[in-house]
Amino acid sequence: RRLPLDMVVWAVVGMALFRHIPMGQIVNHLDIMLPGKRPFAAPSAVVQARQRLGVELVKRVFEQTQALWHQQTPHPHWCGLTLLGVDGVVWRTPDSPENQAAFARTRNAQGEASYPQIRMVCQMELTSHLLTGSAFNSVASSEMELTTELIGSTPDHSLKLFDRGFYSLGLLHAWQSAGEQRHWLIPLKKGTHYQEQRSLGRQDRLVTLTTSPQARKKWPDLPPTMTARLLRRKVNGKEVQVLTSMSDPLRFPAADIVDLYSHRWEIELGYREIKQSLLGNRLTLRSRTPEMVFQELWGTLLAHNLIRFQMARMAYSLDAVHPNQLSFHQAAHWLIKELTILPWVSPGRVPGVLQSMLDMAPAFVLPSSCLSDASGLVLDRSGADHRNTPPRKMPVSVN
Repeated sequence: RRLPLDMVVWAVVGMALFRHIPMGQIVNHLDIMLPGKRPFAAPSAVVQARQRLGVELVKRVFEQTQALWHQQTPHPHWCGLTLLGVDGVVWRTPDSPENQAAFARTRNAQGEASYPQIRMVCQMELTSHLLTGSAFNSVASSEMELTTELIGSTPDHSLKLFDRGFYSLGLLHAWQSAGEQRHWLIPLKKGTHYQEQRSLGRQDRLVTLTTSPQARKKWPDLPPTMTARLLRRKVNGKEVQVLTSMSDPLRFPAADIVDLYSHRWEIELGYREIKQSLLGNRLTLRSRTPEMVFQELWGTLLAHNLIRFQMARMAYSLDAVHPNQLSFHQAAHWLIKELTILPWVSPGRVPGVLQSMLDMAPAFVLPSSCLSDASGLVLDRSGADHRNTPPRKMPVSVN
């Protein structure tokens, strides 16, 4: 009774923010209990409160906040498209009987993994590292299966950068058909057969891809053929070939498209932020039952977005700085400290604390030696309130 559900959501988020603190102490650390005779919460009470909360409510909080925070963040665009990335990651769970029964384990030449595992796929806006959606299940589920669950959370007027492991004409067709101007970019898979339609320029072709009967059976809306754009370019002496749905050469210049793919690395950095900086390399989750494992993962993603949204506000309070040009490790450490002291801040001082977060932004800008302007692409801040903002170049951060 002293832990209402909204406070329990904070406790679940706190499991990621304070990875080194036992679950029973997080509630006391955040001071989120209602007043009572005892000044602390018993560990059993926290467990019962988490069970009462369940999974769906935390998932719903993640989905609603990500939509709100993306709406409030002036993401830069490339040719009118928001840059998104998708990739997978594997989590370990405690080796409890319940987790053993629910989750499989990966195998390799050395044998079976020591822990039951979860496979997760996330979709991320690449300039802010804000997550737009996630799907996860036992590691027995494939990345391709989980990725199909993200189609519904993909915004219109976006460009998705896929790893070559996600090559599936059924998936790509479903992705671009689910909304307006939902484009994709993916490296050409070795052995892909195509027929050239016409040339759009030097090393720039429109091609026809033939779909297989098996793919059309799995994806009933998949046509017998698809048109795509194939671009080639030499990068560091090696030929790079990419396929894309962006077939209009006037709107989408060939000179930028191959370079654009280098920004897919941002989602790898995002996973590193979560696992190394946020969770402190404690790669095994805490929860001992499948339902609580799923709840913990949604809380972890919510915690990451909470920090990244504040970092986006900090970055855009500066001139010519993108959110991925701030050090996540340093900013997260400072923001979590500020969150810890909020319970003891009087209501009248809260606006000042929030302003101090913005004032600290210059301290977290990465030095130029930690940034690589891999492509020199110019991304436009084209939100309704930012139409007169000069375009910025977006470097790829490495911290």
